[in-house]
Amino acid sequence: MKLSILSIAMTMLVVACSRNAITGRNQLSLVSETEIQNMAQSQYRQFLSESKVVSASQSRDAEMVKRVGSRIANAVTSYYKQKGLANELSGYKWEYNLVNNNDVNAWCMPGGKIVVYTGLLPITQNEAALAVVVGHEVAHAIAKHGSERMSQGLIQQLGGAALSVALSSKPQQTQALFMQAYGVGSAVGFTLPHSRNQEYEADQLGLIYAALAGYNPREAIPLWQRMQAAGGGNKPPEFLSTHPAEGNRIERLQEQMPEALKYYKPIK
Repeated sequence: MKLSILSIAMTMLVVACSRNAITGRNQLSLVSETEIQNMAQSQYRQFLSESKVVSASQSRDAEMVKRVGSRIANAVTSYYKQKGLANELSGYKWEYNLVNNNDVNAWCMPGGKIVVYTGLLPITQNEAALAVVVGHEVAHAIAKHGSERMSQGLIQQLGGAALSVALSSKPQQTQALFMQAYGVGSAVGFTLPHSRNQEYEADQLGLIYAALAGYNPREAIPLWQRMQAAGGGNKPPEFLSTHPAEGNRIERLQEQMPEALKYYKPIK
């Protein structure tokens, strides 16, 4: 009996895997892009209603977030249209908001729903470094990393239930799973090795997105050096973190920089 259950589970995993057009990697996919974008729209609206959103008309920082988000969105949309991959951004209705929160964080939900926390800005320090972070978070969304994590969570926590069924039967648990999958929460467990791989993918794509938008991708190196300094050596070891250790990340970013610079044309 156990063998049969295992066989069924393995068959479900194989069937649910699909090749991602952006990364070229096979991904677990139990949720459709339409479903996940609809959920993102709802969760984004709820998050903003419960947060202190900084007005772009009254804050230069909020204005900068919208400017960076808009430039990256336009550059990415144009780039994938030229590559014949415009369908990968189907349904995207970009939004960019700065939220008054001391956490050093930013994220992008499916459909281009971006949030930057004010606590990140003392680390980024300049617009190009902020663009590197926003590019990284946009890359997570476009590469469907959150959908992959969401699918893993549906299997681990909800027995592989379809998203619509999970929302109906366990709405709070499903919503919590969604927020965790998109960087508003954290976890330690089975999914972490995949999460670090996703972080490296997002780093590589994020550099290109920032460069396409006219921001110098070289700002990624001092940015992560500042992140490393801000950690003060008190961060958990890499195997217990969803993000790669900064030293490893910097080394990989340096290796990826020549490719990203091919796309860089400074803003005039």
